[in-house]
Amino acid sequence: MLDKKQPVPFVRYGIIAIVMFIVFAATAYAESREVRVAATAEDPFIEKQTYLKQIHANEAWDIATANNNMVIAIVDTGVDLEHPDLKPNLVTGANLVNPSLPPQDDNGHGTNVAGVVAAVGNNDRGVAGILWRAKMMPIKALEMDGSGGEAKLGEGIRYAVDHGAKIVVLSLGLNKYSNYMNEIVRYAEEKDVLLVAATGNEGNRVKYPAAYPTVLAVGGMTAERKADPRSNSGPEIDLVAPWDVFTTARGGSYEYKDGTSMAAPQVAAVAALVWGKYPAMKAYQIRQLLRQTADDLGAPGWDSSTGYGMLRADRAMKEMPLADMYEPNNRKDQAKAISVSKMISASFSGGSDQDWFYFDAPYNGTVNLDFDTGGLPVIVQHTDANGNFASVAAKPGQPASVQVVKGRSYVQLQLDNRNLKQEVPYKLTTSFDIYRDQFEDNDHQYSATVLPSRSQTIVGTFHQMNDQDWFELPIEQSGSLRIRVSTDTARIDPVLFVQKKGEKAYVVDDNEDGVEESLLLPEVFPGSYYIRVSNVKEYPFPVTGEYTLTIEYDAKLIDPNEPNNRSYQATTVSLNTPYYGLIDKPDDVDWFQFRIQENNMVQLDLTEIPDGVEMNMILYDGSMKPISNTSGMKAAKLQQRLQAGTYYAKLSANQTFDRSLYQFMVNAKPLTGNFTDIRGHWAQNSILGLSDKQIINGYDDYTFRPNRTITRAEATVILSRALKLSQQKQIAYTDLSPNHWAYADIARAAQSGIIDGYPDRTFAPDQPVSRMEMISMIARSLNKTGNLQGDVPFTDVDNGYWGTGILKQMKAEGWIAGYADGTFRPDQQATRAEFVSMLAKMIP
Repeated sequence: MLDKKQPVPFVRYGIIAIVMFIVFAATAYAESREVRVAATAEDPFIEKQTYLKQIHANEAWDIATANNNMVIAIVDTGVDLEHPDLKPNLVTGANLVNPSLPPQDDNGHGTNVAGVVAAVGNNDRGVAGILWRAKMMPIKALEMDGSGGEAKLGEGIRYAVDHGAKIVVLSLGLNKYSNYMNEIVRYAEEKDVLLVAATGNEGNRVKYPAAYPTVLAVGGMTAERKADPRSNSGPEIDLVAPWDVFTTARGGSYEYKDGTSMAAPQVAAVAALVWGKYPAMKAYQIRQLLRQTADDLGAPGWDSSTGYGMLRADRAMKEMPLADMYEPNNRKDQAKAISVSKMISASFSGGSDQDWFYFDAPYNGTVNLDFDTGGLPVIVQHTDANGNFASVAAKPGQPASVQVVKGRSYVQLQLDNRNLKQEVPYKLTTSFDIYRDQFEDNDHQYSATVLPSRSQTIVGTFHQMNDQDWFELPIEQSGSLRIRVSTDTARIDPVLFVQKKGEKAYVVDDNEDGVEESLLLPEVFPGSYYIRVSNVKEYPFPVTGEYTLTIEYDAKLIDPNEPNNRSYQATTVSLNTPYYGLIDKPDDVDWFQFRIQENNMVQLDLTEIPDGVEMNMILYDGSMKPISNTSGMKAAKLQQRLQAGTYYAKLSANQTFDRSLYQFMVNAKPLTGNFTDIRGHWAQNSILGLSDKQIINGYDDYTFRPNRTITRAEATVILSRALKLSQQKQIAYTDLSPNHWAYADIARAAQSGIIDGYPDRTFAPDQPVSRMEMISMIARSLNKTGNLQGDVPFTDVDNGYWGTGILKQMKAEGWIAGYADGTFRPDQQATRAEFVSMLAKMIP
């Protein structure tokens, strides 16, 4: 491995080329011209190759054992060119390290990889590769010690592409993104060459080039069919394959090897077998077929630990490619998992087809969805982990971008042209941009974020090119200062800069990628200290990851609010503003007072309580009558609905402390009715009206969340209450038990004919209600049959649409109006506010 100070190093890892899927119904099976003597290899060491059984290679060999029609490039340390188990399957390659020499392996790693791909099978010698006969092109791009430069890696991939390779195996990687390598990967995809790469072996994030969207990223799996804890994982992983192999070694020998370096060539070799069967397929279709036929190991569908699952050579060779492996996914409860950073392929069966997916955002940020539909726009309806809804159009060359919070988001995809009848295959490339941290803009010393003079922990991001974060720490009293910066990803190599204004600066960059840097200043004096956190200058690109800056300032502190030991000395606090204090004497108590002007939901937060200390908080009204109290270690919280007036908080502790400050804050949210989030909302009056009638209610935190999509269960319960339904019939939906919170109301609504389940005997209680479904439910409640004749009232529905009759009648009678552009958007998800507003019209 090169020292990190050398330009753009990369280390060898398991990364191999592998291709995938889509439908090619007319593709004929092209059998190998090789004559096969048996479907089971009889090489002397075959019993040591246990990974072949794990991926079911024997069953795949019943169909094909070779592919002599395409070249597989091994970009690595070279290959042992005279190894008797490899030589018959080698074609002319290149030595990019020393062009005057052949690509002879002087390390052994490339020879290990080549043996997994295509050691000659059934030759009464050594081991059998997954391909018994093949054309392997050795390209030496790494030095003797297994390390090298990014330039040579890119040169190796381009050489392979330009000299006829269809698959490139990359059992190597580096932590950092680069425009150079991204363009090389794009070049390979444009030339329909499959890149298969290892994810890496540090138990961290997927390495590049495996992390690029069109590279098949392969992790490692244990004999127990679980992701090896050393195997890198994350949003970019596609598949896993066995971690341990027995393979060819330098000098004509054989040895056990392990790592994702050995997993990747397994996938590349199976890709070659599959491509031999379906020679008309494209690289992205081979990728998708390998995903389709993987053996799911974790939660159903894709996950960030094992991707789509374990490589299955037999299923890849025997199962028919699907046009859309994610179907059925026409409803939210059928949504399929996808990554926030990968290319997939699927299909719309027509304009009315809806494809539901979900993804787990690793942080707050933005997910970009770039579609290749042959020029047809796609409507993306997105619901984030907090239930917030947004709708955006993705047009040719214009990706749809949706704001996400950390956690699970759902997207509903549909062609903008709902009337289209033909099938539309599409490719979807997702990418993730991390959030801009709260301290921006602080990229320069003159714009440094001023921090409170105390110990604290800060979480930040590098969300843009050349991002660096400056902080100013005012030191008011002498003491000691320790500063540490750590990161949750090896894609950041943190650098720490510390300088007291006007004095010598300290620059700390002692460790490798992803490793903490720290500085101890045993004696600091009053003044301003500047702290800069950055990634090493060689890596200026935005990073999906967070750093944590920890400041430990040890000084005898002074309570800024003293004297406040009596209620009449209480410190007056501003709402939603932090205050800090100490309990530094045995009889010390701290009093605070605040005033609210109207009914509010008030929350008192007491945080940053020192270790080992328990603090008590008592809330009093203006007459000094206790209202409530709480205590806690680390933190304490009081939440109370309060009328207008003056209030007092009394803080005490079970022991004194003077080396760190507690934080006290009073947060107040005005109440409108019983809710904190409807004031000024267009549906405020409707919400208040139905709330007064006890038809609707909010959440435990006094919110109504009007812009959140409404589910079938929620809508049914509200209707049942509004119509005072009492009779209920026996219902039996496969996804709704009698213990479900909405069961009784659903049964009543079903009895009244307002709602029903789906043909597959499900009710999908958590499925969002579309605007058309909302109108249909309201219409049924009003006994509207939808038999009205006449013109279609909206531009985005026609007479063939299932709800057109209802829309005509409801529009004609003034129940609905639609949007200013003449559309009704019937398939858009309805919000809680929209539903309540509609319901308010029918409830006198």
